[in-house]
Amino acid sequence: MSRRSTGPDGHQDDRDESAVAHWTEREIDKTAFKDARLGQRFGELLRQIGDGMGGSIPSARHDWANTKAAYRFFANERVGEGDILSDHFAATRTRYDDCTGPILLIQDTTEFSYQRANTSAIGITKSVNSGRDKGGRWRHHTVCGMLMHSSLAVTVEGLPLGLAAVKFWTRKNFKGTSQLKKKVNPTRVPIEKKESVRWLDNLRQSIERLGQPERCIHIGDRESDIYELYCLTQELGAHFLVRACVDRLAGDGGHTIATEVEETSVKGVHYTDVRDDKAR
Repeated sequence: MSRRSTGPDGHQDDRDESAVAHWTEREIDKTAFKDARLGQRFGELLRQIGDGMGGSIPSARHDWANTKAAYRFFANERVGEGDILSDHFAATRTRYDDCTGPILLIQDTTEFSYQRANTSAIGITKSVNSGRDKGGRWRHHTVCGMLMHSSLAVTVEGLPLGLAAVKFWTRKNFKGTSQLKKKVNPTRVPIEKKESVRWLDNLRQSIERLGQPERCIHIGDRESDIYELYCLTQELGAHFLVRACVDRLAGDGGHTIATEVEETSVKGVHYTDVRDDKAR
C-alpha cells in the first residue's frame, strides 16, 4: 500500500506505507517477554487496538480467531505488566529528556468495573448502595473490578509524554471500615499500611525513572493532601500542587494555611470558560 504526500519543495511523492513505522513500535520492547512470539503478538495486538482507539477488542481484531488470540494473550501467565510497560516507561523518559522546562506529574486513580457473577477471578473494588428492598431496608452489592493508580507526565503546554508510574490492585476486604474508624484513629496508622501509600510510591518511582526532580511538579486532588507526601517531595527535591483537604498549621504553628492565604496578596488571575449541561 502506498500513500501520496507533499514534500518540502511542494512536489508530491509516493511513499510505501508499510515502510513507515507505526507509533506503537516506540512503546514496545518485544525482547522483554519470556517468549519472542509473545512480544510479536503483543505488537500486533497493540497496533490493532491503537488503530481502533475507543473500540472493543472484537471490533479491533475484526474476527473471532484474532479476538480469541487476544484473550489468550491476556490470560497467559508468562505475560506480566512489567513486560508490557517497560518500554513505554523508557519511551516516556526519552520524550522527557527531549523537552525542556517543568513537567507535571498528574496522579489519580481509575476504577475498572466488570459484570461478573464470580468476582474471585478479577477482584472487588467497593460496596455500593443498591437502593431499598420491598421491606424498606438498604441493599448493598460488591463491585467486581480493579483499580489503577497512574502518574501521567505532561508538559505545561498540555502535551502528554506518557506514564511515569502505575500501580494495579484490588481489594479483598472492605467491610467494616466505618466501624473500624470508631476504634482506631486513622492518623495513627503508619502510611505504609494504608492504600494512600500509592501516592508516595508513584512519586518516588516517577522521579527514579525520569530524573531531574527539580523539573517535576506533582499534581493531585484532595486525596493526596498527605503530610508524608510533602515530606517526600521535599526530600526528593521535587515540587507539588495539591488541592487542600485539611487546613493545616502554618508558619510557627500559631495560625493555619487558610489564614495565611487570606493575608497574602493575589499574585495573578486566570480566567476559564466553563459550560453547564445546557452548553451555556
